[in-house]
Amino acid sequence: MTDNVKIMTNSLPPHNPLVVALAYDGLCTFEFGVAVEVFGLPRPEMGNDWYRFAVAGIEAGEFRATGGIRLTVDGGLDLLALAGTIVVPGWRGADEPVPEPLCEALRAAHARGARIMSICSGVFVLAAAGLLNGLQASTHWRYTEKLQQRYPEIQVMPDVLYIDNGSVLTSAGSAAGIDLSLHLVRRDYGQAAANSVARRLVVPPHRVGGQAQFIEQPVPTPYESKRLSPLFDYLHTHLADEHCVESLAAFTGMSPRTFLRRFSAATGTTPARWLLNVRLTRCRDLLESSTLSIDEIAERVGFGSAATLRHHFRAKLDTTPAAYRKTFTSGNEKMITSRETT
Repeated sequence: MTDNVKIMTNSLPPHNPLVVALAYDGLCTFEFGVAVEVFGLPRPEMGNDWYRFAVAGIEAGEFRATGGIRLTVDGGLDLLALAGTIVVPGWRGADEPVPEPLCEALRAAHARGARIMSICSGVFVLAAAGLLNGLQASTHWRYTEKLQQRYPEIQVMPDVLYIDNGSVLTSAGSAAGIDLSLHLVRRDYGQAAANSVARRLVVPPHRVGGQAQFIEQPVPTPYESKRLSPLFDYLHTHLADEHCVESLAAFTGMSPRTFLRRFSAATGTTPARWLLNVRLTRCRDLLESSTLSIDEIAERVGFGSAATLRHHFRAKLDTTPAAYRKTFTSGNEKMITSRETT
C-alpha cells in the first residue's frame, strides 16, 4: 500500500533537492547502488518535492565498476555546481590519489553550501579535498588507522556508523551508507519518509550501534535464534518491565548459565546490552513520532527515570533526548553519531 499513499513529512524539504553521485573508474558498485536506491528511485508517494538524481563522472568517457559493469554518466564535474547534495560512493582505494580537479570541484560546491557525504572509503576523497579538517569523521574499521595517520587534523571516530557535521557527512563500512542515507532522508523529510524508504529497502529505519559490534564477533547461530525468538518477542512487548538473567532464563526454561551461553551465541552480545539497544531504538521512535514527555518515554521503554534515559542516550548517541527530538521534528542540522553498543 505504500506506493499509493502520500507520505506526510514533518520537516521542510532541502532547498536544493538535486543529489549528484560521483562515478569513477573502479567504482564501488554497492556504495553507488545505495545512493541510487535511496535518492535515485522515483517515489510518487513522496510528492513533487522529492530528491532529483544525477551521476557525475570525475573524468570523461565510460567507467568500469566492480563486478564487470560499465556505465556512462549524466555529465562531468560541472554537475557538482548544481547539486544540493553530493555523494562520494567509496573510492578506488585508500592509497589511490584523488585528482585535484575533483578536490577543487568539491571545495567549490561546499563553499556555496552543498552538502557532501561519503560512504566507506569515500572519506579519503573528502579528506584529500580538506573538507574534514578539524571535524570528526567515520570510515570502515579497516581504514580508520590509516586515515588518522595520513590526516592527523581529522578526529577519526572508529566506533560509529556515521557522523553528521551538518554540511559534511561520513559513514563507516558499505552498509553504513544505508544508515547515513536514511538519516539524511529523515533530516530532510521527517521520520515517516525515512520509515517508508526503509520499508522499501527492508532494513531498520535506524540502527542503534556502531562498528565494534561487527568486528570479530561470533556469527549468530540460526538454531539458537529460532529457539529464543519467543523471548525476543516477549521483551519487545514488555520493555517497561524489569528483567534479570534469572527471570529470562526461567522464561526459556534454561539454567542461567545455559541461557547466557545460548543468548550470546544467538546475538553476539549480553541480554543487558541487547535490551539497552532495543530500549534506545524504541525511545528514538517515540521521540520522533509522539508528543510524550521525556519522563513518560523513560517509563514506557523501561529506563524508569528521565535521568537514566538521558545518561544512556548521551553515552550511546552523543546527544540528549531533547536535542534529538528537536533535530528530527524541526529539520534542524545537528551532528548525530551512532555509537558502539558492545
